Formats: sequence, C-alpha cells, structure tokens
Amino acid sequence: MTHSLPYILTLLVAGVAVIILLTTKFKMPAFFALFIACLLVGTGIGMSLSNTLTTVEEGFGKILKSLGLIIVLGTTIGVLLEYTGSTNVMASFLLKILGNRLAPLAMSITGLVVGLPIFCDSGFIVLSGLNKSMAKRTGISIATMSVSLATGLYSVHCLVPPHPGASAAAVTIGVDFGKLIMIGAFVALPAMIVGNLWANYAGRKAPDVLQDDGIEENESAEKPSLFKAILPVFVPVILLGIRSFLIEAGKTPHGWRAVFAVLGDPVMALLIGVLLTFYCKRLWQKKEVSKLLQEGVEKAGGILVIIGMGGAFGAILAATKLGDYFSHSTALAGMGIFFPFLLTSVLKTAQGSSTVAIITASSLVLPLLATLGLDSENGRLLCVLAMGAGSMMISHANDAYFWVIGKFAGLEMKTMLKVYSVASILMGLTTFTVVYLLSKIL
Repeated sequence: MTHSLPYILTLLVAGVAVIILLTTKFKMPAFFALFIACLLVGTGIGMSLSNTLTTVEEGFGKILKSLGLIIVLGTTIGVLLEYTGSTNVMASFLLKILGNRLAPLAMSITGLVVGLPIFCDSGFIVLSGLNKSMAKRTGISIATMSVSLATGLYSVHCLVPPHPGASAAAVTIGVDFGKLIMIGAFVALPAMIVGNLWANYAGRKAPDVLQDDGIEENESAEKPSLFKAILPVFVPVILLGIRSFLIEAGKTPHGWRAVFAVLGDPVMALLIGVLLTFYCKRLWQKKEVSKLLQEGVEKAGGILVIIGMGGAFGAILAATKLGDYFSHSTALAGMGIFFPFLLTSVLKTAQGSSTVAIITASSLVLPLLATLGLDSENGRLLCVLAMGAGSMMISHANDAYFWVIGKFAGLEMKTMLKVYSVASILMGLTTFTVVYLLSKIL
C-alpha cells in the first residue's frame, strides 16, 4: 500500500510523540514506549500485526547481535573498576598533579577519563564522595565541582563507544568503532573544557549547600597502582585504534596485521579490558568475582533491551520507505550534518534520554544519508558525531542524570538549571561547531 508523504510524516511524528509522552508524562520505561511506537507506525503504514511483530523481532535481534557482547563487557569493566577503586586512583592522581586551585579542572579530566568505560550516572555516583571531599578541602563551591565532574563524564558518554547511544548509532549508520572512539574522544575535549569553564563561572554564584551523606571512604582498602588502574581503560582503546587505522577495510590482513585485527576487534579488546581489571586487585575470592560479573551482566541487561527495541523501531521506520520520498529533496540536502544534530537535539530535550534520542535519530537519518550528502565513510562518522552533539542538549528535569547530579551533590533545582542545564547547551553547541569544522577538513 502506497501512502502520501504528509501521511508518512504525520505517522512518524505520532510515533515519536508517543515515545516522548509515554516516557515523560507517564514515566513508562523506554522499552515499552518504543514497542508501542513500533506497533503504531507499523500498523499505520498498512503492515499486518504479524508482519509488524516479525519486523520488530528482526530489528531487535539485529542490533543485539552487533552490540550485545560489547555492552555487557563494557558495563562489566565499569563495575570492576568501581569495585577495585581504580576510578579513585585515577582521580587522585589528577588532583595531585593539578593542585587545589585547579581542582574543578581535575574533576573534569577525571570525568572524561573515568567516563570512557563507565556510564555517566554511575561514574558520578562513584566519584561523588571524592568530589565532596575536594570541595571541602579547597573551599570551592560544590556546584562548580559537581558540574565540572558531571560535564566531563557527559562529554564522552554522548560521543564515545562502548556507551550505548554512540555504539548503537555506529552500528545503525555503519561507522567503525575504533575511528569513532579516537575521533569522538578528541571531539569530547572541547565539550569538557566548555563545561568546566561554565561551571567555574556560574557555580561561583550558586549557594553552597554541601551536605554530609554519612558515607566514609574505606582508607584501609587495597588500592591498585596508577599503572594498573589505567590499563583496563587505555589498552582496549589503543587496540581498537590500531585496528581501525592499520587494517584496510575489505582486505584480509596478514602477518602482524592479522594479530591486531583479532586483538582490535571490539569484543576482544573489551574482553582484554575485563581481564586487566582483575590485575587491579591482588587477592580475589570466587564469590566476590561471581557477584561482580553477575552485577555487570544485570546492569547491561536493562540497557540492552532499550537498545534492542530502538533497533526494532529503526526497522519499522525503514519499512516506511521514508528515504525514497526525500531522495530528491534539495532542501534537505542543503542541511547536511545540521539535520541529524537538530533532530537529536529535539528528541533529547523532549524525552530526556541521550541514549533513546540518538538511537531514534539514527534510525530516522539512515535512509536519508545519501540525500544529506553523508553517504560516505567520513560522512557517516560526522553524522554520528553530530547526533552525539545533539544528544547533549538540553539536559533538564526529564533527564535521569540531571537528578543523579542534583541528589548526590545536594544542589537545588534552580541551581541545576542555571549551572548544569546551561552547560549542556553550551557543550552541545561547542561539539557541533567542532564537528562542523571537521567536516571542512575530512
């Protein structure tokens, strides 16, 4: 059955509106909101319920096949780094080097480094104790310290795999993981710096309401050396980078290149990262290891079902053949990377989740790559980075991370909006500017 373009667009808007309404007003988990949107759009374009469900299953399975192991292993690395105290070791080193005066910058850098393998919300929770301790020791506003840490974590969360949004977008759009990690980390730096500068400026004017959460750090616990602490973070990144830049696409590697082709595979690189985390603690007990690995799997499970259903929604959107309608649209072609950025920004601001925003946007943008002039290796990379920039803005009251920061830092809603929400806008605009400049070079 053939439908008009206005009908397809109306149906598409309705599907996205359902996701936003259900996740924000009715607090429905994103998995079910995406599932309902799949059924709405699928049946709306004339597919039978049976065919709609089949398409959903295929889309769900395809994305999990590509990302399942990566997300589980990445999450497990984060859990083990938290448990062994490796994150605090890295943070303490940076604070020692930069000193008290530059403590906010130290927290920003800590967030960026620690945020590579750890999700921003769990990273903030883990480092919140150190953050409060540094605020007390230096006399710097807790708002400045907290937003500096939060924006450092946020910068890589939105741009760099194995974080779920960037990972799912890379698979959907067809971008090499290693190149996205290397370029994404570079693009995240200006975002981190802008977030830090705004935190220093706006945080000074915020009321200092540092609260004692009653949690004391266990100083007697064994801590790994700095070298051991950073290995699980940097070794996988280095292996992925080597594979991406030394192994030519479409060619079978030989000799030493074949070795790096295996070691630099995302799953193998992250598995090596998991194994290296056990080097961060001298003595391990069987029950201890079992519990931590189980925790990593359980944390990954909740993320995977959302990503999987995001892939299912993408499969339904592909069935609408929307790309065919826009294939000759000169207006859309002129937008280039601005379109994926704007689309993801709207989705993020409306429903709160950076992950859901970028997954949804990637599915919408995929059939339009050729029209947008992004259907090339570099074009696809820039597209994912532009969506990452869009997924940063605007973080406010409908974002779970917004409340994690406010709760653990003890900041009022007004302060969070003035300091953190504005920072997320500046970070998104800065990141897109950097991506735009890259588009003139690549």
